[in-house]
Amino acid sequence: MNRVVHPIEEESYRRLRARLDTSHFPALTRAVVERVIHSAADLAYADDLVMDEGELAAAHAALHGGAPVVVDVEMVGAGITRRETVCRLRDAVAGPGLTRSAHAIRLAFEEVGPGALWVIGNAPTALEELLTLDADPALVIGLPVGFVGAVESKAALRASGLPAVSNVSEKGGSAVAAATLNALLYHPVSHPEEPS
Repeated sequence: MNRVVHPIEEESYRRLRARLDTSHFPALTRAVVERVIHSAADLAYADDLVMDEGELAAAHAALHGGAPVVVDVEMVGAGITRRETVCRLRDAVAGPGLTRSAHAIRLAFEEVGPGALWVIGNAPTALEELLTLDADPALVIGLPVGFVGAVESKAALRASGLPAVSNVSEKGGSAVAAATLNALLYHPVSHPEEPS
């Protein structure tokens, strides 16, 4: 992907790196940490985010190989640039014991099947629902925000053993969830050397 970086973004990253040394992180982890911090202007994310470089590498390959991207709310989708997303919230309905967000996740899974990248930045119940499905995700970006259910749903995601990016605190939200996916989207794809 050829992406022109605006001078304001370049300066923002320069200032971020002047205040926080991210050089010790592996490449994809660093890309995620820096883009999340950039999106939230919150340096504390460096110690709050939880991810695994190997899982990020596999997700990066899946993303650039065309795996579908599912979002819990349209605001997350709006923040993901240069990539179509699936959001079924408009089609979802709440029912007994089922929030609209959870129903949207069921509908999205029926549409995309296994192997997708799931980006949840708003609703803890969407993340909880995803964990009940046999989604076999390429990655779950589980960063819902809030004081009710957010911490617990993210802890359940980490305990599930699914490939994931999450954080420990109540913080999160659409902007940081989209930023996480964008970090993988913008990171260059390495091509193996052609035999001579």
